[in-house]
Order: sequence, then structure tokens, then C-alpha cells
Amino acid sequence: MKGFFLFALGAICGIFAAWAWLDYNSPREPTLDRTILPRPQSPQVPVPGPEASARPVAPSTMPITPAPAAQEVVPAAPNVAVAVDVAVARPASIPPAPPTQAITSASNSLQAPPESSPGKPLGNLVIPVAGVQPRQLRDNFDERRGNERHEALDIMAPRGTPVVAVEDGRIAKLFTSKPGGITLYQFDPTEKYAYYYAHLDRYAQGIVEGKIVRKGEIIGYVGSTGNASPDAPHLHFTIYQLGPDKRWWKGTSINPYPYLAAAH
Repeated sequence: MKGFFLFALGAICGIFAAWAWLDYNSPREPTLDRTILPRPQSPQVPVPGPEASARPVAPSTMPITPAPAAQEVVPAAPNVAVAVDVAVARPASIPPAPPTQAITSASNSLQAPPESSPGKPLGNLVIPVAGVQPRQLRDNFDERRGNERHEALDIMAPRGTPVVAVEDGRIAKLFTSKPGGITLYQFDPTEKYAYYYAHLDRYAQGIVEGKIVRKGEIIGYVGSTGNASPDAPHLHFTIYQLGPDKRWWKGTSINPYPYLAAAH
């Protein structure tokens, strides 16, 4: 009986010894450390008070890592053409353009005088009445004839005195009218002007429309036809500036006195 008891006790001790050996050599799971650690405190940044402007605030010794800047999401622009005015800077070396008024004034100062002015030469005209000198002429262009301006030069001369062409040109029209009597229209070489001879006694032989006459060539004779006084024969002479249509009976009257007074 005692022997059986010792055998059982030894068996139990062997079982416990085997279990202990297996438990020691078996792999174990890591043990979690459940110790509660204190939460790190962020550095206290002093808030400036009313007296902050009076005393300097020392910077914190603990470095503060700035938070990354948030990226702004810009939506894609729609595919729409937009006109953008871009101001282009003028180079400093290029002077600004002068005002329009200054340019206009400068251009006007370089223009030739108007064609109807006395200073505009129509050519070297001769006095259309043979034997008359420049000093014998009288400017009666602006005198009144009834209710109208004369707008011509009356050159007094005996009846039958030859009338000559003041310049080269073409005979544009031979015409008889109630006020002008026997008249003759001659174009200048450019056909921008017409010379008007009126109150003629008759035309010279060979004068026909379309004929080219030369300066000083006899084209007619002084008379008093039309509304001229029979006892005061003279040549009624003027110059017309023609329009684009070159109508011999229509134009702007130009005083011939300055041109004939300067004749040689």
C-alpha cells in the first residue's frame, strides 16, 4: 500500500514537471503595457495684453513647426475666349506723337494757296486788249451792276480794237447772249479755268469752237454788243474756275485784275 502511494505521488510530480517544461518552452504573445502615460503639453504662447505694446515679448525657446499651407483648389477655367486688353508700354526712346491739332496746323502751313487766290499763277497772262498797259486798268470786279456784283474787269478801248488770247488754250464755246452779246469762252491748257470775253463786236477770222489758239493771237474785236452802252465800247473779261464737269457756262468767278496788272 505504501508503495502504491509513492508510485502515484511520483507520477503526479512527473506530470507537473512535464507540464512546466512545455509551458516554459512554448512561444508566448507579447504583453501589452497598459501603463497610462501623461499627454505631452503644447507650449504655452503668451497672449499679448494691453501692456504688450509697452514691453517686448521674448520668443519661445521651443521650436514650433508651422502647419503646411492648405492648397487652394482652383477650378479649371471654361473654354471661353476672353478678350484681354494689354497695355503695351511705349519705349522711352520714341517721343509721343504730337497732337492732332498741331499736325493739322503744320500741314495747312505747307499747303499751296487756294487756286482762286490772286497769288496762284494761272500762267503768264497778257492783257487781252491790244495796246492797253497795266497802269490803264481799273479794278471794278466788286462794283455793283444793278442788284448783282460785276465780277469781271471792264477794259475800255475804241471799237474794233483787237482782242487777243490771254494764254494758250482751246476755244470751248462761241455764244451770243442778251447780257453779254457776242461772247467767247476759252479754256486754259489744263482746262481747269475758263477765260470769258464778252461784248465783242465780232470774232476774228478762223475762230471756231475747238480751235487751239496761242497767247497773243487775235480772237475778236472790242465792241458794245449785249447790254453794253453803244457809246462806251469795252471788253468785259473775267476768269472762271471750272468744276469737275468742266461746264463752260458754270464756274467760280476769279478777279483777273491781279494777273493782268502783273502782265509784262
